[in-house]
Amino acid sequence: MGLKQVILVRKDLKLPKGKLGAQTAHAAVEAVLNSDKKKVEEWRKQGQKKVVLKVKDEKELLEFLELAKAAKLKTALITDAGKTVIAPGTKTCLGIGPDDEEDIDSITGSLKMV
Repeated sequence: MGLKQVILVRKDLKLPKGKLGAQTAHAAVEAVLNSDKKKVEEWRKQGQKKVVLKVKDEKELLEFLELAKAAKLKTALITDAGKTVIAPGTKTCLGIGPDDEEDIDSITGSLKMV
């Protein structure tokens, strides 16, 4: 079984590259911390496949959160502290997985890469 992780990023925020990198890293780490340890170990052995995808806005980000939860996938919704370029409480990214690649693709497969 192939495992992967996806990070969904809000396109409407137009985050600078550094901020985008930090937010996606927060989502990746938090999602791993929320995941089953055995699944994480297997994912690590497989090379820690990650894909960063874009969503239109907060509404779409939250729709994917609900779809992932309904599919019983581990998630991490990232909310910014607001210390730099965006307002406090802004939802920026969603980490999903690591989990079965087919399960994740069934939800996020239509999205484009950043």
